Amino acid sequence: MSNPVNSKKRGRINVVLNHKTEDRISQKDSLFSTEQEKEEHDILTRFEKKLEEYVGLEEVKRLVNEIYAWLYINQRREEMGLKASKQVLHMIFKGNPGTGKTTVARIIASFLHEMGILAKGQFMEVERADLVGEYIGHTAQKTREVLKKASGGVLFIDEAYSLARGGEKDFGKEAIDTLVKAMEDHQHDFVLILAGYSNEMEYFLSLNPGLPSRFPIAIDFPNYTTEQLMEMVRRMLREREYELTRDGEFHIKEHIRKIRQEQERTFSNGRYIRNIIEEAIRMQAVRLLRENRFDKESLLMMKREDFNFSSSHVKLN
Repeated sequence: MSNPVNSKKRGRINVVLNHKTEDRISQKDSLFSTEQEKEEHDILTRFEKKLEEYVGLEEVKRLVNEIYAWLYINQRREEMGLKASKQVLHMIFKGNPGTGKTTVARIIASFLHEMGILAKGQFMEVERADLVGEYIGHTAQKTREVLKKASGGVLFIDEAYSLARGGEKDFGKEAIDTLVKAMEDHQHDFVLILAGYSNEMEYFLSLNPGLPSRFPIAIDFPNYTTEQLMEMVRRMLREREYELTRDGEFHIKEHIRKIRQEQERTFSNGRYIRNIIEEAIRMQAVRLLRENRFDKESLLMMKREDFNFSSSHVKLN
């Protein structure tokens, strides 16, 4: 796809985080070339730097650029006596766990607040249990209470398809209907982001004809590449002040390449990397105690044997 941000699907802007190395140079280009321009547009510059702290997410940065440019040009139009349009910014995030959906939602909440779109900018993450009640009328009440707390910020519902699991008689349908009404009645008061596995989210949207058109922005979060996952390994170890032997790095890379292929639909990406790093830290501690070695070099160094994937307790999804 040559232009993933602007391609349309069922009336939505479809953003695909391609995670292709060859695209990175063009995607990281800022809208501004001089330091003076960057200072003038300080909000965008700061959020660009924030996004660059994470592996991938290049297309999210591009979307943030679009929103910033639209708002800035709106201000200039108002100064010239021209109409300034409002846009609905509800979003759909689709992808496996650990692909950055929650992280991006938090960043967007903060960005939209600083840009003046959201009055408060709070990030509120909920799940089915926070919305669905136990008797008729209870669900609408619970959902309205959640919406009231989310007013002025971002309401993030992970595994949103769980609201439709029980069929027609399930109270989850009542929660969906209440959300849809709020999106219509208070479309500029908050931003709703629904997230979950790609196939399940497509099925969920198909259950209610009024849902797809209410989410003008859809972002696909594909699995990270092997090299991107290895970059996460390096960054997490550096942050924790560990170093990795060359043999250890090769060992991890071969393991990641293998499980990415075997667990493509359910692989938990960054979450899995964090968990294997934390397990390896515990394994290294056991090894050092056995070896009775506590010098600085030993404390710093992570070895191949600290990543014992054959006996690992870390889940892949």
